[in-house]
Amino acid sequence: MNAVNTAAKTRAARLDADVVVVGAGPVGLLLAGELRLGGADVLVLERLLEPTTESRASTLHARTLEILDARGLLAGFGTLPHDPRGHFGGIPLDLTVPGPYAGQWKAPQTLTEARLASWAADLGVRLLRGHEVRAVEPVEGHVDLVARTPDGTDARVRARYAVAADGQDSTLRGLLGADFPGRPAERELLRADVSGVDVPDRRFERLDRGLAIAARRGDGVTRVMVNEFGAQPSPDRSPGFATVADTWKRVTGEEIGHGTPLWAGSFDDSARQLAGYRHGRVLFAGDAAHRHLPVGGQALNLGLQDAFNLGWKLAAAVRAEAAGAHVFAGTLLDTYHAERHPAGRQVLTSVRAQALLLLGGPEVDPVRAVFEELIDLPPARRHLAGAVSGLDTRYDLGGDHPLTGAPIPHAALRTGAGTTAAVTSSAALLRAGHGVLLDLTGDDVHGERLARAVAPWAGHVRHVRARAAEPDAERLNVVGAALIRPDGHVAWAIGPDATPARALAAARRALRRWFGPPARSPQ
Repeated sequence: MNAVNTAAKTRAARLDADVVVVGAGPVGLLLAGELRLGGADVLVLERLLEPTTESRASTLHARTLEILDARGLLAGFGTLPHDPRGHFGGIPLDLTVPGPYAGQWKAPQTLTEARLASWAADLGVRLLRGHEVRAVEPVEGHVDLVARTPDGTDARVRARYAVAADGQDSTLRGLLGADFPGRPAERELLRADVSGVDVPDRRFERLDRGLAIAARRGDGVTRVMVNEFGAQPSPDRSPGFATVADTWKRVTGEEIGHGTPLWAGSFDDSARQLAGYRHGRVLFAGDAAHRHLPVGGQALNLGLQDAFNLGWKLAAAVRAEAAGAHVFAGTLLDTYHAERHPAGRQVLTSVRAQALLLLGGPEVDPVRAVFEELIDLPPARRHLAGAVSGLDTRYDLGGDHPLTGAPIPHAALRTGAGTTAAVTSSAALLRAGHGVLLDLTGDDVHGERLARAVAPWAGHVRHVRARAAEPDAERLNVVGAALIRPDGHVAWAIGPDATPARALAAARRALRRWFGPPARSPQ
C-alpha cells in the first residue's frame, strides 16, 4: 500500500484530535497523559484489541521513578521489589546515586501499562483499540492518518500532529520511509516466561557454551534467557518456545521443554537510531525512534524519558499555534530532537558495549576481567551508575550554572510560614505538569520581583517560595532561584549570591524561550 497517497484517497469515517499517538504501550500512554496535562486533545490508536499480557520490560531506574513521582503516579504501583545493585553487561554494578530512588525497581510491564492507562483515561485521553494505522499523509497545517477498525472498515483521523510510539517495528516509521541507520544484529538473547519448570536461579551465568539467566517469580513462573555463543540471530525474532528450550538444553544441560510457555521471543543486538526524531508534523518516541538490545531495562526507561521530554513541548506547541505563535511552536519542537537524539545515542553506545560484554564468547573474557577491576573504582562506578540510572542526562541549554540542563535534584522543601507552613518536595511541585520558578533566595524584595517577572506566564509557570529542608538542603545549596521545566529539567538557575537585576533579565529570557511570548508585559 502506498502510505502517503492512499490516505488522501480513502473515504472513511472522520475523527479529529490535536495529537494522535500511535501505540498504547508505556511510552504512548505516558506521552498521551502528558499531552492532556498540557491541554491538548489526544487520541491514541492501538493495533491490539486488548492490553498485552506479556510482561517483557520490568526494570525501572531512578530517573523514571522520579518522573512517576513528579506526576503522583508512584502510589498506584504499590511496593515495588528493589535491588540497589544492577549490572553493566552482566557485571555487577552498584547503582547508588543521590536521591531516594537509587538502584533498580521491578514493575511488570502489565502493571506499568495499567497504571498509565488509568491515569491517561482519568485525564480525558481517548483510546481506540483494534485500530491499525495503514496510511499517513503529512500536509500543510495537519496530518491525516487512515486506520483499519475492528469491523474491517477504515477511519480517517486528522490531527495537528501525530506521534509514533508503536515500537521497534514502527508502522509509521515504515510508512514514512524515515531514515533509520545503524548496525544489523550479530547476536541474540532468547527469552521465555515458563510455568511448570524447576531450574536453579541464575544471574548472568557464563557456561562453556553460552550465557544462561533464570529467575523464578513469586507466582511460580520462571523467566529464562539464553544465548548460545556464536549462534546467528533468527531472521524474524520469533524463535518459538521449542527453539528456546532446545538452546537452553544445549547451554545448561537442563530440560524445560515440558513447561508451559506464557510467551517466548528474542532480543538481538541490532542498533539503529532515527536520523531525525521530528518529520514535520510526525514525531517519534521510544523504540520507534531507537532500537537496541533492551539490556537492564534501558529501552523502556529511555522511551519513557523521551515521552516526558516531548509531551509538555508538543502540548505547548499546539497552544502556541492556536494563538498564532507558529515560530515559537516550531522552535520548541525542534528542541525535542536536539535534546533526546544525543541522549539516545549515548545509550546506544553504552548498550553496544554491554552487548559485547554480555553476549560475547570466550574472546571477551579478558576484557571482562579488566572491566570487573575498573567497575569498583569510585569514579568509574559513579559514572556508569549515573548513566544507567538516567540521572546524568543533562541537556545543553547554555548558561553557566552547574544545574542548568540537569534534572532538579530530588529534595524536601518547606513553603510558607506559621499556619501556612508546609513540607513538600521538588518532585511534588511538578504534579500539575506546569513549569515552576523556584525561589530559594529568602529575600522578600527579590521574591516579589521574581513573582512579577513570572506573572505574564501564569497558568503555565508558577512562582514558589521555599527553603530546602534537611536532610536534603545541601543538594540545593548552589541554587538561589531556578526555572524548572515541566519535565523537571532546570532551564535557568542562579546561585544564592547572584545580582538581582541580572537575574531578572535572564529569568525573563528563559521564560520566553521555554514558555513562549508572555500573555502580558511584566510590570
